[in-house]
Amino acid sequence: MKRTRTQSLASYFETEVIPLSFVAPWRTHQRSHRVGLNPHEPLTAPSVAMRLLLAGAVLLSAAAYYVYLPLPSGVSEPWKLMLLDALFRSFMQASDAAHALGVCHRIHLLNWVVSWVEEIEAHSCDAVQVADSTLGGVPTRVFHPLGGSQLKRGIVYFHGGGWALGSARMRSYDLLCRKMAKDLDSVVMSVDYRLAPDAVFPDQYYDALAASRAFLTPEVLHRYRIDPNRVCVSGDSAGGNLAAAVAQELSSDDSLPVKFKLQALIYPVLQALDFHTASYQQNQAVPILYRPFMARFWLQYLGADSSLEPLLLTNNHSSLDQRVISADTRSKVDWTALLSSEKRKHFRPVVKARGSPEVMDAVPHLMDVRAAPLLADQAVLRRTPTAYVMTCEFDVLRDDGLMYVRRLQDAGVTATSDHYEDGFHGCMVFSFLPMMSSVGQRSMNNYISWLDQNL
Repeated sequence: MKRTRTQSLASYFETEVIPLSFVAPWRTHQRSHRVGLNPHEPLTAPSVAMRLLLAGAVLLSAAAYYVYLPLPSGVSEPWKLMLLDALFRSFMQASDAAHALGVCHRIHLLNWVVSWVEEIEAHSCDAVQVADSTLGGVPTRVFHPLGGSQLKRGIVYFHGGGWALGSARMRSYDLLCRKMAKDLDSVVMSVDYRLAPDAVFPDQYYDALAASRAFLTPEVLHRYRIDPNRVCVSGDSAGGNLAAAVAQELSSDDSLPVKFKLQALIYPVLQALDFHTASYQQNQAVPILYRPFMARFWLQYLGADSSLEPLLLTNNHSSLDQRVISADTRSKVDWTALLSSEKRKHFRPVVKARGSPEVMDAVPHLMDVRAAPLLADQAVLRRTPTAYVMTCEFDVLRDDGLMYVRRLQDAGVTATSDHYEDGFHGCMVFSFLPMMSSVGQRSMNNYISWLDQNL
């Protein structure tokens, strides 16, 4: 509409061009000058409710920023994983701060949090008797199914946690072992081995070995009415490492009257020579096990200085000028030969021509097969029991497990690979409320089903 001759420019803009909602404050501001009001004073103060709403929005935005993390499109239930990761990161950052301030070692604080949040007392139910005990001088939690006249299966289980965190008394492991005992009619001995930094390699290994040897004695098998032909060793993550190492050691001991029939390894960590396998490259920033975390866990386990972490992360410790690493040893972790093209994808090996020879001098146990079972000779692998190895696509340790399956099969051992394309490290622990995940439940049920069919 055109402005008339008698209509002022301001009036025209107020009525025809600028909406009334925009004009009203301006006109009120004009009036404030006429009546002597402060033009800078707000017309109405925000209510308490509005202030709370704004504060809540700011806090929510900050929380969302902290929690949100770009994840691969195929990972199972990404928002649950983001929340788990945010919780774990907050604990890690708090523990790092406490460590830097000299309050306590970061691992001590983390384990205190785990104990406070997760640890539960041993309590029996109608189907399973649960009791804390000591076997071979090592603390254990024993799950004994009630009823039935037949001999029972037997399982030795090692929890995960980077050889530094966790406990057989954690709620998640208690529920897992309780379910295994009930569903498999099996006596399950969950081992509370010593933890870093107070204990370092080979202490954890010796605890696992001592508890396993004691479990396999005729006296213990008779006490719990376990069939000596149906015993298994199992564990997840660092516990899978201990299970594989124990299986190798005991399968080579001809003095034992009873040996493990099966080894069941759940996303195990098996080597520390290559932190640039295809899965380390693909999943270096995927929770909950980031590549730097794994290097730090290794150094803590082996009693080495944490300042060596950057050298491990760049594979400087396994460069070609490291004469202690033979061509035969390198072939045992050569993922370009041991993995399928589907898993190698577009990734390339990271091998330095010249590195840091002092690392192997400072950390000689990087080459010890008791710490790194993937480095075992074929003659040793050939004697190990039938194997089950669970791996997850979005896990830095995926290729450790897949290479071990390949090496076991090449040695003539029956080895089952159970791979989860939507899985992430630690997923099976999250099989129960309140942190229940779909892939966690599927993997746990398949793991128990495999044991039921083979043990």
